[in-house]
Amino acid sequence: MSSQATEKSLEERIELFMRRNFPQIQMHGGSAGIEAIDKDSGEVWISLTGACSGCGISPMTIQALKSRMVTEFDEISEVHASAGMGFDYDEPFEPDVSDAPF
Repeated sequence: MSSQATEKSLEERIELFMRRNFPQIQMHGGSAGIEAIDKDSGEVWISLTGACSGCGISPMTIQALKSRMVTEFDEISEVHASAGMGFDYDEPFEPDVSDAPF
């Protein structure tokens, strides 16, 4: 089997995984897509767009995608994600509460 066919198969499986596990993304007007896959390193780049861009819960959605994807796919060791508007989530999400009024 060619490496191109193998990558396509993995891409199709990831897309199915996202639709199956995160239907709320589309239900709320957003979309999730694969930007790139590096099968040699086990890295995947995904992006959330549409209503997900700038959404307050997109960091939690991304963290869930990342942890579930690494668990479900043996071929994936690391997931990089962005949610549009310049938001890249390659580090665990930790809200800044230093200015919180409570």
